[in-house]
Amino acid sequence: MKPLEVIQGGSEAAIAWPSRKPRWLKVRAPGGPNYLRLKELMRGLELSSVCEEAHCPNIGECWEAGTATFLIMGDVCTRNCPYCAIAHGRPEGLDEDEPRRVAEAIERLQLNHCVITSVDRDDLPDGGAWIFAEMIREIRLRRPQCSIEVLTPDFRGNPEAIRTVIEAGPEIFNHNMETVRRLHRVARPGGRYDRSLNVLRTGRQLDDQVLIKTGIMLGLGETGADIDEFMGDALEAGVQILTLGQYLRPSPDHLPIDRYVTPEEFVRWKEIGESRGFLHVESGPLVRSSYHAREQVVELRQRVAALAAG
Repeated sequence: MKPLEVIQGGSEAAIAWPSRKPRWLKVRAPGGPNYLRLKELMRGLELSSVCEEAHCPNIGECWEAGTATFLIMGDVCTRNCPYCAIAHGRPEGLDEDEPRRVAEAIERLQLNHCVITSVDRDDLPDGGAWIFAEMIREIRLRRPQCSIEVLTPDFRGNPEAIRTVIEAGPEIFNHNMETVRRLHRVARPGGRYDRSLNVLRTGRQLDDQVLIKTGIMLGLGETGADIDEFMGDALEAGVQILTLGQYLRPSPDHLPIDRYVTPEEFVRWKEIGESRGFLHVESGPLVRSSYHAREQVVELRQRVAALAAG
């Protein structure tokens, strides 16, 4: 059965946007010992996390499991995407000591996996690529057993900026597409769909050992045909890991939710994606880009090695 015969716009599985969140989007408030320890350390080292800035629903689970996503280069973005909770404006100057402090936090927490992401810094010639690279080098020095995922901006398509990050040697190179082609200009007015695809493609061409990853949100008004088109584009660009999660509106000033996608539809999209050739699809209402990132590295490193061995 073809993908679009299974899901045609998600209509048979989706429900209209109600005034209250459905039960599957409710999570327990964070507060475990590892979560509290990480929060205290982040404040003490004056570090930011996208887990907090973007109001991630999985913050309790991930922090308790010892995985954190560090937000670097400040908490003010030069772009103003209408789905995103991160503040928009004129960023302050770069903190060149930030790589050391992030690496120190990772060392003190004895993390085995970390995700490094950033706001868009279109005010910088390289978009901040050298900070990503320096962060990777500092983590390697202090905590060499920690695997590293970078979730980068598009660097305005600058191939040398992408090269700077890739040559520093992250295990996963991630750039989120965020939504399908048809809705891209609405959700990401400062971005370009094909430019983002080319970021992923360039990463794949520069290093065939790094795992290439992207993700989109569902519930912005996409159809099954849109998702099917996106999957084909991502596979052509060399993407191996795909994340699919529910868009959650940060405030009444952000883009409205078109629908709440059911867990059953997310399961079907996972099956479709993996049948089409993605090595791994993380798909569910609460999935965010770094959700289960550590498990993905362990699993996929083994699978890629097995494929290379024949």
